[in-house]
Amino acid sequence: CACFFSDNIFVGRYGLHVQYRDEGQLRRDHGRALQERGCRSEEDFRAALREIEAEVQRRKQLIHQSVERKAIISKCYKRKHPEVYLLQDSFLAPDFLEIVRYCTSPDAHLHGLLRYIESFSDKRIYRLPVFTEEFCQAFVDELENFEQSDMPKGRPNTMNNYGVLLNELGMDETFITPLREKYLQPITALLYPDLGGACLDSHKAFVVKYSLHEDLDLSSHYDNAEVTLNVSLGKDFTEGNLYFGDFSQEPTPVPKYIEIQHVGAQGLLHRGGQIHGALPIASGERWNLIIWMRSSAIRNRLCPMCNKKPELVEAEGFGDGFTETPEDDVPETVNLCSLW
Repeated sequence: CACFFSDNIFVGRYGLHVQYRDEGQLRRDHGRALQERGCRSEEDFRAALREIEAEVQRRKQLIHQSVERKAIISKCYKRKHPEVYLLQDSFLAPDFLEIVRYCTSPDAHLHGLLRYIESFSDKRIYRLPVFTEEFCQAFVDELENFEQSDMPKGRPNTMNNYGVLLNELGMDETFITPLREKYLQPITALLYPDLGGACLDSHKAFVVKYSLHEDLDLSSHYDNAEVTLNVSLGKDFTEGNLYFGDFSQEPTPVPKYIEIQHVGAQGLLHRGGQIHGALPIASGERWNLIIWMRSSAIRNRLCPMCNKKPELVEAEGFGDGFTETPEDDVPETVNLCSLW
């Protein structure tokens, strides 16, 4: 596979999200693309190659650094609201639970589901209630407590400088995984059957923070996910709408963008490949829970970044969603798109 993973797409000086086996391949496959992005001289070319190689090496170390941080946090961090680490029905909005009940009923179908949720244009973007306001307040308070601690902190990705990786905080097994498997998957199975909505078997979950003196906005990008859930947790803020353009594989000469306002405790479901971004907030502070949900049944056949069949190597954790589980056996390691 010709790409490397773990972040939103669109990174690096020349906008490339690729990793090359050798300099010759770089010249053959993307010489013209590099030139279009301002890489014209031999010096520019070699600088771009050094930047790409450095990014590959950085990402190779991410999983090991994350494991080390998680161990330290588990041993040393004192939780302020320990109850928020274990998912409970009382955290979820009554209307959300009603949606899940419908989706798990024998006669559930897409048109019936659309009566319960809000749909935007033809881009397959949907808004639905997710959490109670009381849970959001307690969760944000816990996140702020962690931010103010002296614990090591891994940031969500190269585009967000403030936020928390929830697996490092210890929320994957007890909160995010049951949320995905029990509550979200019945919904995504109806909304996104073509994207593996019924078999989303892994995720990356994190919280991002926007404030006036930190990150204000987020540039256009698409996610390393089949389906994304974006929930506004609070706090008080103004402006900062999300905007959505084309699907990554279906660009148009003049893309049409729509703006969607964040609503507290409610979430937006959209295709990971939907190009989107966040406009600047004008005041206050906003926290968002982001869950990138992935289906190995989809991406093991076709890498969503390079649109080729991936070469897989063993990896720890979820392996960016390239997860192969033999029948009647759960391996200790999973696979991810090869870096080489």
